[in-house]
Amino acid sequence: MSLLVVGLSHRSAPVSVLERAALVGDEQAKLVQDTLAAEPATEAAALATCNRIELYADVDKFHAGVAELSTLLAQHTGVGLDELTPYLYVHYEDRAVHHLFSVACGLDSMVVGEGQILGQIKDALALGQELHTAGRLLNDLFQQALRVGKRAHSETGIDRAGQSLVTFGLEQLAQGAPVAEWARGKRALVIGAGSMSSLAAATLARAGVSELVIANRTLERALRLAESLAQQHAATPVAITPADSAGAETLREGLVARAVPRDRVSAELPHADIVVSCTGATGLVLTAAELRTALAQRAACPPGAHRAGADVSLLDLAMPRDIDAAAHRIEGLRLVDIESLAEAAAEPSGAPGSSAGAMAADVDKVRTIVSEEVAAFGAAQRAAHITPTVVALRTMAADVVASEIARLDGRLPDLDDKQRAEITQTVRRVVDKLLHAPTVRVKQLASTPGGAGYADALRELFDLDPQAVAAVSRADGSARTAEPNEPKGGRA
Repeated sequence: MSLLVVGLSHRSAPVSVLERAALVGDEQAKLVQDTLAAEPATEAAALATCNRIELYADVDKFHAGVAELSTLLAQHTGVGLDELTPYLYVHYEDRAVHHLFSVACGLDSMVVGEGQILGQIKDALALGQELHTAGRLLNDLFQQALRVGKRAHSETGIDRAGQSLVTFGLEQLAQGAPVAEWARGKRALVIGAGSMSSLAAATLARAGVSELVIANRTLERALRLAESLAQQHAATPVAITPADSAGAETLREGLVARAVPRDRVSAELPHADIVVSCTGATGLVLTAAELRTALAQRAACPPGAHRAGADVSLLDLAMPRDIDAAAHRIEGLRLVDIESLAEAAAEPSGAPGSSAGAMAADVDKVRTIVSEEVAAFGAAQRAAHITPTVVALRTMAADVVASEIARLDGRLPDLDDKQRAEITQTVRRVVDKLLHAPTVRVKQLASTPGGAGYADALRELFDLDPQAVAAVSRADGSARTAEPNEPKGGRA
């Protein structure tokens, strides 16, 4: 295993750099394809979220791999290599495994313990499988990372600390008040219908907003989300009215959920008390000028059209940002974005979740799980490394037996079938018994740190054909790559 990860995250880079480095559109797919085409890499996968971009590869040369992966990240993010390099981190082999397992458990997240990262790891794996850039190593690694993350959430109380960025962001907007109390009766506008926007809409619906408008480029997707939320939260049967020019409306007692095209955002803004935006747009979705216009229209709205006298709360969870940062300086608006969330999470008093002692104990338990799983994964990979050599050895032994039995047939042609079968079985048993202890022992030794050299020793001792070993490795890798995709997760 020569696993290498090069990346940057909220822990290594300021949000201003992360925002510029965000992969948009099909850049994530192009990045892994170009990585596989580069000479040092034989497998590649990319993990891209709102606060991290990491490139994973199986490389045959460490220094050349670091240089190549760093250059590719610079090219595909559009940030110059000289500017990007100070913010990059590099992990290799077991340290790379430890890093991904920690990420999967939420230990490296902006909000410690959050579980949405598992969906993003699923997406990264699914893309690598779809593009055939993830081979045996990365398939094993990412699938095991998903299992480790699930284990951490099921065996510890890390979920108590693991709020999503949505919940954390709404808590920041509520400024210490319970989110349900702060949001109750307000009108909310959610821009986007992806996983993060869907989570925001669901959270606001549970918190008791009186009206929920979902604006999306594709109206049908927004309508499905509105219908789903109304059905989940309805206390009375849901009634769906026909779509009109403004979109489609879903009603339930105490809640109005509407789906509108994204080009109607400006018409909805003056009536919204809460605005959450998380799209994949490359430019601003809400400019400072649009927000000022909405505030002026809001002031002219008749009584009851919105929560009178209250500031409009804006939550921007997109990377790059959806909402103009100038909104921080506009009176009547309160903006929480990724940058302010990062600052809040970095403050001891800003860390959400249970008491500090309980949270620390949960984190320690998860770290123990990660360490155990890293050791187990390394042992399994080292043991798997010896398997093709053992298979090649046993194949060679079988060929020797077959050759000697053929020679025996020529020298003793009068043997009957029963005698020939008994002799063949005896020779095979002798060979199997001679090979059993060495092959079992070499697998055990290979699973220990530094055990990779045992495969080379076995090949030398028995003069095995390297091409025969490589053929077994290729067959094994093809079988693993063909495994079904993990279900997809969400985008941050």
